[in-house]
Amino acid sequence: MKTIFRIMSAAAAVVLTAGCGNSNTKTAGKTVAAEEIIPTVSVQQVHMQEVPQLATYTSTIQAYVKNNIAPQTAGRISKILVDIGDFVKKGQVVAEMDQTQLAQVELQLKNNETELNRMRELYEVGGLSKSDLDAIEMAYNVSRTQYENLKENATLVSPINGVITARNYDAGDMYAMSAPIYTVEQIVPVKMLVGISETDYSKVSKGDSVEIVADALPGKTFTGKIRKIYPTVDPATRTFTVEVVIDNNYSTLRPGMFVRATVKFGSNNSVVIPDVAVVKQQGSGERFVYVLNEDGTVTYQKVVLGRRMGAEYEVLEGLCDGAKVVVGGQIRLKDGIKVTVNE
Repeated sequence: MKTIFRIMSAAAAVVLTAGCGNSNTKTAGKTVAAEEIIPTVSVQQVHMQEVPQLATYTSTIQAYVKNNIAPQTAGRISKILVDIGDFVKKGQVVAEMDQTQLAQVELQLKNNETELNRMRELYEVGGLSKSDLDAIEMAYNVSRTQYENLKENATLVSPINGVITARNYDAGDMYAMSAPIYTVEQIVPVKMLVGISETDYSKVSKGDSVEIVADALPGKTFTGKIRKIYPTVDPATRTFTVEVVIDNNYSTLRPGMFVRATVKFGSNNSVVIPDVAVVKQQGSGERFVYVLNEDGTVTYQKVVLGRRMGAEYEVLEGLCDGAKVVVGGQIRLKDGIKVTVNE
């Protein structure tokens, strides 16, 4: 009996020991699990600062002035004096037309002038009526106007300082009034037209600076100024047009170049956050951040973002100055959860 009692006592001890061990294991497991559900995050305190309000638009460089050079009437081209790519000055002769008709009209003008002088002498002595004298004066004036017009169009000059960008005829060709003989463009300065959102209409003023970069000229930046603001808004695009003028002193920019223009609309005093703090909600364009509360929990806060500046965003709505936002460890977070801050 004593032997049986010892065996039973030993078995009971083993069972009791095993039961304590299992209880400790379960308790430890629960503690580990409880610790695991408290995420560790990194936070950063954000502050308000001056944020320049910039917007970038695409455009195309245009000549400041573009003129077509051609006579008013058809005629044979006698001389071609410049070619495509040549720089010309205002008043420089670029082509000469055949002057046969000009010589004929000049001769007729001289004859009409002589006749007019003779008729005036007769009129003064009473040998000619006033109506006859007026008719002769009219004929003289008509021939003089015709001569001056032909003389102006017999020698073609450039109306501006610029570069020849098109030549459509050769010497000896008959100008048929279908296309100009030359096209000349002023490229110092140049201009461009930029379409800006109607929401920024009140933020733009004449004289505002615009920064320009061209894909064809990497590494170079140009500065222009707004010269004109168009008074109407395009109802199809909801944009208005501004004309920007660039000095282009070294003729670097050329008409037709694709450029990007950055316009500054002043500055805002806004909260700025790192881009790693921003969480995009799936299936929508809304953006959120996790904000650390004083009790160690986080709040899922919707924000309205403004400009992106490198690795930072301007916040227009949703955050206050001095807020602490989560910048690392967002994957396991949800609204209201308690977190451990990684110091």
